[in-house]
Amino acid sequence: MDTFLYLVVCGLMKFLQALPLSWVARLGRAGGAVAYALDARHRRVALRNLELCLGSEKSPPELRALARENFRRLGENYCCAIKTAAMTWEQLSSVIEFVGGAKFVYPPTASGPCSVVTAIGHFGNFELYARVGPLVPHLQFGTTYRGLRQPGLNRLLLALRQRADCAFFERRTEATALKAWMQGGTRLLGLLADQHAGTGGVRVPFFGHECATTASPAVFALRYDCPLHTTICYRVGLGRWRVEVGDEIPTRVNGKARSVEAITTDVNRALETAVRRDPANWFWVHNRWKPAKGKTAPHLPVPPQPSTPPTTPCPDFESVRSP
Repeated sequence: MDTFLYLVVCGLMKFLQALPLSWVARLGRAGGAVAYALDARHRRVALRNLELCLGSEKSPPELRALARENFRRLGENYCCAIKTAAMTWEQLSSVIEFVGGAKFVYPPTASGPCSVVTAIGHFGNFELYARVGPLVPHLQFGTTYRGLRQPGLNRLLLALRQRADCAFFERRTEATALKAWMQGGTRLLGLLADQHAGTGGVRVPFFGHECATTASPAVFALRYDCPLHTTICYRVGLGRWRVEVGDEIPTRVNGKARSVEAITTDVNRALETAVRRDPANWFWVHNRWKPAKGKTAPHLPVPPQPSTPPTTPCPDFESVRSP
């Protein structure tokens, strides 16, 4: 079965990579629309999340329209991620705008050149985070990922990222290597911070509702005395993106470290602002607000559906656990 899946996915990748980017984006949007119609489970998750976060601001028809567009965007993002992975930087530079890179430039500290930690999320074509390295040449990029269960698909995933000038670390098995890498020079470490973090996360608000959130960006920034930012990938058109660096999130006040909870709360606020800027750009199909043990999830009515709808399951790119 692993070999069969490998061959099927490999064939699909080669097909998409042979097409123009605009065609790939349109095919992805069409696939996302089909997923919305067929995948009732993820459609319900998306609608429940949207009602929880935006139900007081938008009507049920608006929420349904937003969910449909979100599925189209997910299809577009996944297909475009396959295509852009095979593009050279010269080809990519015409479809990516990078804003705020100067925020990653810091004077050397007493211990040497300054590395940076950035909290990232499932916004737009989030695989592009690893491709903007040529625009910040003084930093070596690195990030974490969670390997897939199927060895063949996992090899394809890694092969897809070969063009990126970025170090990838499997979060469950390569934490030691990541720590050593962080001590080896001027680094830019991107950590995904927008998914449910299980029992290992800190429970802080996101859209006004408590949820388990990874503390990894705060922990790494404090441990290695690095500035902390957020970085968001916005879709600005069909097959076009803008990657924006957010303002620094304070990790110390008057030389004293802030609490991990306070820092993580600020990260969530910055991510919430990014979601509100373009709600369809985020990953609403993830069950972000799982209740803590002994608590029940908030009961919310799902907006009525005229038909059935999403899914394009995303690999579980959870951030590494705190070192």
